[in-house]
Order: sequence, then structure tokens, then C-alpha cells
Amino acid sequence: MPKSHQAHQNWSPGRFLNWATDIGPATLDVVQRQLKDRPHPEHGYRACLGLLNLSRRYSRDRLEQACSRALAINSASYQSITSILKQGLDQLPLPLTEEEPELADLPVHTNVRGPRYYH
Repeated sequence: MPKSHQAHQNWSPGRFLNWATDIGPATLDVVQRQLKDRPHPEHGYRACLGLLNLSRRYSRDRLEQACSRALAINSASYQSITSILKQGLDQLPLPLTEEEPELADLPVHTNVRGPRYYH
């Protein structure tokens, strides 16, 4: 068997999950999604290897923050995480969720009804 095929034989879902656990919970969630969302876990290996490569180029904290942001915007792909890191979005606060509307920016007057008016 060629050496390139032998190296591929050493990869396993457990290996990627152990590595992601060392980084943090958001990274673990992204890796689990990469492996679970494919018909065969082996199809997610390339994306997981890409994330492993990102952990060598960026700090573990930055990768964890990028994975958190990717999960928050429901776009946990390798390309999204790479884009988040390149643009430095991992260093910005996470966007507010729907449960936490930002009403402080609204001016106070009678024409502003707020979200409770519509429910």
C-alpha cells in the first residue's frame, strides 16, 4: 500500500474528536457536525484536517472563538471558519440572539411599540 494511503488509514473519527476536545467545546461541536453530516464519516476527514491545520496557523483560543461564531450564525463549515479567522471576526463579540433583542438603541416615544406589541 502506498505511504499516502497508509497515512489515511491512521485517521479515525475518534482521533479528530480527541483533538477537538483539547481545543474546546465549540471546536468539538464543529468536528462532530463535520463527521455526522456526511453519509460516511470519512467524507468529513478533509474538513477536519483543514481545521487541524488552522489550529497550527492561529492560536487555539482564536480557533475556538471562530468555531463559536460559526455555530452562532449556523455556518459551521471549514470555509466559514477560515473566513472568520482571516477577517478577524473571531475577536469581535458574538451577535445577539433573538432572545436578547437590543432595545436600548430604540428612542423612547409613543410610536415605538417594541416586540411585545406584535405577539
